[in-house]
Amino acid sequence: MNKINEIFVSLQGEGFHTGTASVFVRFSGCNLACPFCDTRHQNFEEMSDEEIAQKVSETPAQWVILTGGEPSLQATEHLVDLLHQHGKKVAIETNGTHDLPKNLDWITLSPKEGSRVVLSKANEVKVVYTGQDVEVWREKINAENYFLQPCSCKNTKEVVNYILQHPDWRLSLQTHKYIGIE
Repeated sequence: MNKINEIFVSLQGEGFHTGTASVFVRFSGCNLACPFCDTRHQNFEEMSDEEIAQKVSETPAQWVILTGGEPSLQATEHLVDLLHQHGKKVAIETNGTHDLPKNLDWITLSPKEGSRVVLSKANEVKVVYTGQDVEVWREKINAENYFLQPCSCKNTKEVVNYILQHPDWRLSLQTHKYIGIE
């Protein structure tokens, strides 16, 4: 059984797929304790892979975003297969500290300072910028896209200035917060 915080439809607000209609499957539980995390891990409903896939299948969104918390602690290839059977593309937003199901369509790796990342490849790296050295992630992780994201929309100017000096990075804003959607 999976601990599911919530399942909801919205627009992807961050990274490469910003603006894309998506159904979010937010898992409860994480192996890290990031001070900016917005998931209430104590709130969850236990759901089977089949129950998750059924609920997701009732939405029109083509993309499913497995997020959390840390979805790699619970998401399985079986769940991804079920979602694919319903015609969905499956993305994961992970801190990269655990192996992932092999049948994902998109990997967003959001490494956290001080964590031991075991993944070395992703479609996109998205780092929440708090002034830390981010170049280490460009060196360690092979990705098609590298994004820096202001921390809780508070240090945007600092992030913009960093990107102007390091143009291999792109800006990721939490657009869902700016436009007032979940």
